Amino acid sequence: MILKTKEEIEVMAKGGHLLKQTINELELMVSEGRKTIEIEKRAEQIILELKGKPSFKGQGGFPFSVCASLNEEIVHGLPSDYALKNGDVFTIDFGIFFKLEKFLGNNFDKKKYPNILNGFHTDMARTFIVGEVDSEVKRLLTATRKMLKMGIKKVRPGLTTGDLGETMQRYAEKQGFYIIEGLCGHGIGKDLHELPDIMNYGERHKGIKLVPGMVFCIEPMLSLGSSDIKLSKNGFTYITSDKSISAHFEDMIAVTEDGARVLTK
Repeated sequence: MILKTKEEIEVMAKGGHLLKQTINELELMVSEGRKTIEIEKRAEQIILELKGKPSFKGQGGFPFSVCASLNEEIVHGLPSDYALKNGDVFTIDFGIFFKLEKFLGNNFDKKKYPNILNGFHTDMARTFIVGEVDSEVKRLLTATRKMLKMGIKKVRPGLTTGDLGETMQRYAEKQGFYIIEGLCGHGIGKDLHELPDIMNYGERHKGIKLVPGMVFCIEPMLSLGSSDIKLSKNGFTYITSDKSISAHFEDMIAVTEDGARVLTK
């Protein structure tokens, strides 16, 4: 597990801010009739404009820059010629890798960045509604979003990853939704996926103790009908086993002396 210095966290925050701006722009494209491959193409265009690299493309052979997941698809959905329609639930999961030179210039003081001299990944996800959906689907999205906020609020030195998971689990179960098992949040930095794993369920005082310098993604995933998942025929996309609607929200967080700092804002 690689802890980040305060200077490195500042750089990651700049990258996270640009990622959030990008997600905001992609959100404007989410509408009836829009093909999900069009969102992929715009994302790649923005990455080039920002002089970054797509974090997801090539990870485990994943062929796209954006995970575009629909309805029962939880994560790793593939952009396609599918046109969004009324009633769809659509998740954009997206990351950009920025070299340090992007923010610091070519002559930055490498002594301030002892751990990572190349650059940093960023990562976040948002779920959107297309047109009109029933009230239970709206409630699912609201609960998943609040679950993320509750996890973030719980972050402070001395607590554990189990404390975060227990807080999120207790809330989700009280709302009557199903926590997706087998998928979780993760540390992030030089690599897209680092330690520690951030589960969306857990036991108090168990897991890894939080200390300043940790940077990780909290990403609750809930469904209407099942905790179980299965891999779709394309070999990348995980879906709910009963094909019930799912939702997914994710932010990138740094642990500071004062608690959580959201880097994707």
